[in-house]
Amino acid sequence: MSMASTPDLTNTISTRPSRTTHETSLLRLYALRGVYLLIAAAMGSQIWPLVFSHRHWNDLMHGVAVSMLAAVTALCLLGLRYPLKMLPLLFVEFAWKTVWVLAMGVPLWQAGQMDANAWETMKACLMGVIFPLVIPWGYVWRHYVKAPSDRWR
Repeated sequence: MSMASTPDLTNTISTRPSRTTHETSLLRLYALRGVYLLIAAAMGSQIWPLVFSHRHWNDLMHGVAVSMLAAVTALCLLGLRYPLKMLPLLFVEFAWKTVWVLAMGVPLWQAGQMDANAWETMKACLMGVIFPLVIPWGYVWRHYVKAPSDRWR
């Protein structure tokens, strides 16, 4: 094969970033960062004082829930730097809030047994409606559904 028959690739290499380099818009990344910041600040300002008070919980599960929510708020700070890598955290947040509303909130409401604490939790859970609005579903589809799985062995 002669040199004349090899294609000249110098003009085909683009200096512009490819779609895979910036597959999520900067606006979407800032929206995600805003959600992570909202969770870290709003929920963190309520949860971390409970963690630091070293209060003895009458109900073991209350202490577990506070600890778990404290971990979520701390991990949201990583979401400020890595908004796409921390998407599973938003999946967990959306999932538990949806489960609570459907399994606890709606039955309490239907039975007319919503107290102040239940209403406060319902309000906090319903704030989760913003998650599906900011999650880049195309990215999720490409990286979590269509992408090959990690090896098993």
